[in-house]
Amino acid sequence: MGIVKVIEVIATSEKSFDDATRNAVKEAAKSINNIKSVYIKEMKAQVNGDAITSYAVNAKISFEKSS
Repeated sequence: MGIVKVIEVIATSEKSFDDATRNAVKEAAKSINNIKSVYIKEMKAQVNGDAITSYAVNAKISFEKSS
């Protein structure tokens, strides 16, 4: 087993927190291989009037780095 590294990213979505999480993993996967897990550190939503307009997550993504 190699070393496990962690990066922290912020991702958004106009649909849901789940979709924002998927966006975080999808974007990270463009430059990182062997993603093993995602941990949602924080969630927040933007509100306009009485409606949520966007969702955001602060995610920690762990991946295995081979030696």
